[in-house]
Amino acid sequence: MPDSESIDGTYLTQAAAAAGGGVADMAALYARVAWRIVPILCIGFLVAYIDRANVGFAKLQMLADLGFSDSVYGLGSGLFFVGYILLEVPSNIALKRVGAKIWLAAIMTVWGLLSGATMLCDTPARFYVLRLLLGVTEAGFFPGVLFYFSIWFPLARRSRITALFLLAIPLSGVIGSPLSGWLMTRFQGVAGLAGWQWLFLIEAVPALILAAVTYLALPSSIGTAGWLTAGEKSRLAAALDDDRREDDIHSALAMFGDMRIWLVGLIDLTILLGMYAIIFWFPTIIRATGAISIARTGLLTAIPHLAGAAAMILVGWHSDRTRERRWHVILPMLIGAAALAAGTLFPANLGLATAAFAVANAGILGALPPLLCIPGTFLRGSAAAAGLALVSSIGNMAGFFSTYLTGRLLDATHSADIALLAFAAALVFGVLIALSLPARLVKS
Repeated sequence: MPDSESIDGTYLTQAAAAAGGGVADMAALYARVAWRIVPILCIGFLVAYIDRANVGFAKLQMLADLGFSDSVYGLGSGLFFVGYILLEVPSNIALKRVGAKIWLAAIMTVWGLLSGATMLCDTPARFYVLRLLLGVTEAGFFPGVLFYFSIWFPLARRSRITALFLLAIPLSGVIGSPLSGWLMTRFQGVAGLAGWQWLFLIEAVPALILAAVTYLALPSSIGTAGWLTAGEKSRLAAALDDDRREDDIHSALAMFGDMRIWLVGLIDLTILLGMYAIIFWFPTIIRATGAISIARTGLLTAIPHLAGAAAMILVGWHSDRTRERRWHVILPMLIGAAALAAGTLFPANLGLATAAFAVANAGILGALPPLLCIPGTFLRGSAAAAGLALVSSIGNMAGFFSTYLTGRLLDATHSADIALLAFAAALVFGVLIALSLPARLVKS
């Protein structure tokens, strides 16, 4: 990279300096940009995660009400990711052409309607179709936002911004788990509907509200942001230009032939195997340790998510400060693998099981922000849009395997231990892949 000036970890590139403004000025400008765009997108992702993961709580009632087995639930939950995987790359290419605010607002509207419609499930087939369509609709949101950040923030700032956005994942557990438990308990039987039906109906509404907010408040690019002056736009654009290298990949077709993007995707896959195991099955694991209420299950489920939120902020900030990615991915993954395996040792001890999963979630989620910054070191334009979507597509294969295979194992063995140990081993495999990444990719 070109030379840059640093004060307390805040970098000012030569191009940005030439466009005007010092380190403090650029830090203040990026803080203002972050406050204008990141909260909207973080809340949107929070709602998306609640709407995709609330089925883990609905399961505690709906399986008995509808006569579904764990295998039916596991397949239905996993089909979400089939649709998600198939549509991520096309959706991100469409976002680049149509514009961020239009595409993201449309995605939110349709996923809100589909999530609410899940209350009407009465057969496995209907459950499967709605989960598949929900995945198709949500597919473009996550990779779309990552690409959107790449046209606003330079690499030296992107890990902490990505961490702020990814806070939606653990916050969906901190907020969504207790909320879901309370809704199912409070509204059980109201107007003749089961608690799980009210859960899907009520938690679908925020997506529809946020769709309007996104369309009205989110600029599609630096150039269309009316709250920036011409000078501020020039400085932001100059900072992005300074990230460019002569061997950057700009073509989406060329990106598919680059092994580096596939390796990053495989690492993402191993991380998400563990993450989805915790999201979709931890409520069930808690209930198996003793006869506790759904509401208390929701409160306990929030603990690992709080640990994950803290780890993401810390690791993302430190990764940007040191401008290093590899060990900020590897060390959290190793911690996550060890803790996930340890979670199988306490089948009857609620406190120790919760602590183990809290440490596991911290390690697993802590690795994500620096990992997702790596594609930006060598992809630009259409290649960046398609590449980030490809990484997410490969990673989200974990959603299908994690839910479906764990469901089958629970039906067969009445224990999730084998699956959790397999996912811990997958994290170790991901560490080996991370060690093979070229050094240039993990310094930015």
